[in-house]
Amino acid sequence: TALNTLDIVTAVNYLDESDQNLQTLGAAYIQHECYNNKDAKKQVNQLKGIPVLVQLFTSENQEVQRYATGATRNLIYENMENKVALIEAGGIPKLIEALREGDDELRKNITGILWNLSSKDNLKERLARETLAELTEKILIPLSGTGDQDIIELNPSESDIFFNTTGCLRNLSSVNEKTRQQIRETPGLIDALVGYIQKCLQDTKVEEKGVENAVCVLRNLSYQLYTEIPHSVLLRLEGPSRALSSSKGEAIGCFTPNSKKAKDRQNQDLTTFTEVSRQPKDIEWLWHPKIVELYNQVLQQCKINSTTREGAAGAMQNITAGDKRWASILSHVALEQKKMLPVILDLLETNNNLELRSLTGLLRNFSRHAKDKNDMATKLVKPLLAKLPADGRQKEPSSDVVVNACGALNNLVTSSLVAAQEITHSDGLPKLIDIKTSHDNSPGKQKAAKAAATVLSNMFQYKKLHKDYRSVSSMII
Repeated sequence: TALNTLDIVTAVNYLDESDQNLQTLGAAYIQHECYNNKDAKKQVNQLKGIPVLVQLFTSENQEVQRYATGATRNLIYENMENKVALIEAGGIPKLIEALREGDDELRKNITGILWNLSSKDNLKERLARETLAELTEKILIPLSGTGDQDIIELNPSESDIFFNTTGCLRNLSSVNEKTRQQIRETPGLIDALVGYIQKCLQDTKVEEKGVENAVCVLRNLSYQLYTEIPHSVLLRLEGPSRALSSSKGEAIGCFTPNSKKAKDRQNQDLTTFTEVSRQPKDIEWLWHPKIVELYNQVLQQCKINSTTREGAAGAMQNITAGDKRWASILSHVALEQKKMLPVILDLLETNNNLELRSLTGLLRNFSRHAKDKNDMATKLVKPLLAKLPADGRQKEPSSDVVVNACGALNNLVTSSLVAAQEITHSDGLPKLIDIKTSHDNSPGKQKAAKAAATVLSNMFQYKKLHKDYRSVSSMII
């Protein structure tokens, strides 16, 4: 074929010709040569081939568009100079303009390029600013089936396009608060992600990579949620009195029905009801009780893809974190309405460290917000102790997991004698003591040692257990 007789210099020159056949030939040669060849990538950039390719993204000839974007996709792969050259040549607006064509092959190239660019932190803010609206409107909404057309089944190309696009969002959503805010505020974006996950749950397609990306984007968008949502929303979620007073909720019996506190509580219950009864839209999904059910289903149905499970557990961890009223409401929804505790305890059998980190982080939050700490202790103490290493010298599980598990135990021990008894009778003391005393002094292990020491010192407040402690002769407080 004609390709065999070409070289890079000629190919780059062909891009500048007015003959579209030559443009196609030049771009096809560059695409082929740059697939695995670092020198070829460098040469195209030195010959100023990238700005010429960018102009061809919007050629009226679809074949030219396909090869120009295909060549660019290979050119920028693992090559930072070429990424910069692409952006400096105005590549992003041109790519977005080319998205208007409904051609799958072209869209696969364009979304592949954007995903590749999005892995670089210093490009993320700009990419978000220039691509979010179009990617949502042209790709996420139509392919998730949340727009006008109901999608029954994505073809393989559409699956790739959706996967590339959500991969790009997954990278963008991990960079900083400003970009997270931008993504949260893009109309239709979160609706599309939630709608897509719901559809895949119905069609038993929960193991797909598109679901993994969508769940991980939601997890990233839930990060620091209560400090990053608009203040007016936080006031609404915290309830009228909570925003003013910092009093911890007293037991119901302490005051007469007409007292100010009783009225405040009624007001709070009313705001909770109002929030729960509205149909969530976009950003509201992130904290709506309905999202708890979505994550719960993902955790139950997803048997193979541990990254998806980790994402769902991490999202749950984010929305139940901290001392805000709404974090505790969502914990109660999870524990009391959705009966999530057995689901989480089942998943705790895993040895996958990243997954364990999210799961134990979530259990730590549950233990903090649980209404009945004694009941929680009977269910939670043994499984958590089983996860703790024999001492501080073991590599697995990681210090993060140990810190979370000790944090959960501590939340229970501080207000439940039952928890302290469970730890003592399940041989938890020797483990906690060894985590506290024997370790290599690395920062992580020191954190874990400190967490174990806190549990031990809080257990010591129960005088009636001192006799049991003494039987563990090495007990050192």
